[in-house]
Amino acid sequence: MEGWSIMNVTRLLVLGTIRYLGAAHGYALRRQLDDWRVETWTTVRSGSVYHALGQLHKEGKLATCGSEAGARGTERTVFSLTPSGETEFFSLLELALESFDLPQLSAGIAFLGQLPPSRAQSLLASLYERLTANKVFLQKLAENTANDQAVPRTADLLDLWAGNLEATAQSVSRLKSKIANE
Repeated sequence: MEGWSIMNVTRLLVLGTIRYLGAAHGYALRRQLDDWRVETWTTVRSGSVYHALGQLHKEGKLATCGSEAGARGTERTVFSLTPSGETEFFSLLELALESFDLPQLSAGIAFLGQLPPSRAQSLLASLYERLTANKVFLQKLAENTANDQAVPRTADLLDLWAGNLEATAQSVSRLKSKIANE
């Protein structure tokens, strides 16, 4: 997906977590992300979360809505989403739910419940179709590629990617069914 980056995953997580909490300071945000164990399903790290928090505030996506005393007596600025931040959150969420990249898709799935069920199902159905079509394309490409054991082992790589797309498509299909039954 053009224009997508780890920074967008971080931005989505920061905006989504503040939206989920209602308002939060950086430490509370980081603690929530740690509780969700985001480091196991993304490549987001603490420093990037604090950087994104500052950048989103500078861009007007977050507003200060107070402060709390910190453990060491220093004030912690509390942030909430602005209307622009709300728009950015939903834009990033939908982009993540179109991605074949597992950390990006994972960030989208984390906040899937923030969408109306019909929209979530529509996005998942579209993703499933694209994953399946790409899997078929890669399988056909692998069939027509010599199974050379030399670098870069193209046929083996195509098979690996087709299997990854198939597994992701099946997970997306199960998730779509689950949402339909909620």
